[in-house]
Amino acid sequence: MAHIIGSVSTSHVPAIGGAIARNLQQEPYWKPFFDGYPAAREWVQGARPDVVVIIHNDHGLNFFLDKMPTFSVGTAAVYDTADEGWGIPALAPAPGNPELAWHMVESLVADEFDITTCQEAQIDHAVSLPLALLWPEHQARGEWPVEIVPVCINTVQAPYPSAARCWRLGQSIGRAVESWDSDKRVLIIGSGGLSHQLDGERAGFLNKEFDLKFMDSLVHDPEWVTQYSNDELVELTGTQGIELLMWVAARGALDGAASVTKKHSNYHIPISNTATGLLVLEAA
Repeated sequence: MAHIIGSVSTSHVPAIGGAIARNLQQEPYWKPFFDGYPAAREWVQGARPDVVVIIHNDHGLNFFLDKMPTFSVGTAAVYDTADEGWGIPALAPAPGNPELAWHMVESLVADEFDITTCQEAQIDHAVSLPLALLWPEHQARGEWPVEIVPVCINTVQAPYPSAARCWRLGQSIGRAVESWDSDKRVLIIGSGGLSHQLDGERAGFLNKEFDLKFMDSLVHDPEWVTQYSNDELVELTGTQGIELLMWVAARGALDGAASVTKKHSNYHIPISNTATGLLVLEAA
């Protein structure tokens, strides 16, 4: 059977793509952020994933307000990156793994999750930037060393799924991967957050105390955040801070592991009015 090797949860901000394109990684504004990733890359290189299940949110590229699925799974053979209007250079297409994707769809539906199946999809910065941050040498060569299965969670238009529901989604993803008849090594990526609000009266809102407590809870008490309603989470983390649901689902996917060990973390504020976090967990 396939094996989940662990998870990497990371923030995504369009400005990161611009910084990579302009080689600003050592600039004082960006250095504390980018300095968090070499240790994550070292762990990923040693863990040798074949496939990445990347849990992310869409920013209007595939879904808009007229059609907004709560959960979707990409089953395509390839995913092109596309311009979202931020001026980020398009990165190389990412190869998919339809075999795992369809197995996940069937397993999730059997677990009574209503899934939108996307046989064609594009990827935005929520997918391309984690790949670029973890495999920069491959990004520079215009290729990726892993196949992906993108899982999208709605955090754009209310009602959103609750943290408890996303935890259970992650558990279902974990069971699906572990029951896949393959010898592939699978990495889970949770892409989004942490606290930030981009508009309204609380534009620029950050909550470092909650962010750090949330990151620590994923190691020691991963269901801690499920006590909060989404209204409470928005109050605590800002409108866009609800993207932490991706981290919750990614951690849920490790719930069946015999042990989960923290290998690395980083936290930095602010990058483009966003609290950025990075957490690497190894599953055994």
